[in-house]
Amino acid sequence: MEAGPRLGEKAFYKIGEVSGITKLPASVLRFWESEFSFLRPRKSQGRHRVYDHRTIETVLEIKRMLYEEGYTIMGLKRYWRRRRNSVKMPFPPDRFDQVRTELEGILGILDSYGNKVS
Repeated sequence: MEAGPRLGEKAFYKIGEVSGITKLPASVLRFWESEFSFLRPRKSQGRHRVYDHRTIETVLEIKRMLYEEGYTIMGLKRYWRRRRNSVKMPFPPDRFDQVRTELEGILGILDSYGNKVS
């Protein structure tokens, strides 16, 4: 008898496979998608849900927090909102390109000094 799919064997999994991996009914997975805005599996061209490893790990974390740690749906929403807000970028992402360009300019200047000394 073959065991169900295990995480790590494929890049993407259908909702039925995720149900087998997580031991949760597909209806629970769909319900959690409607409750948690951060839980959004991709859709295939045929509009089927496909889960990647990261999304499955998020599902397993939600399951653990709800079933083992005793969080409520509302409590879990608050937790994830605080978690998302606490991870702030030091500056906006669009500044990365500007900083990279400036650093490349500095490296160019340093390289030109190095070449003159040799």
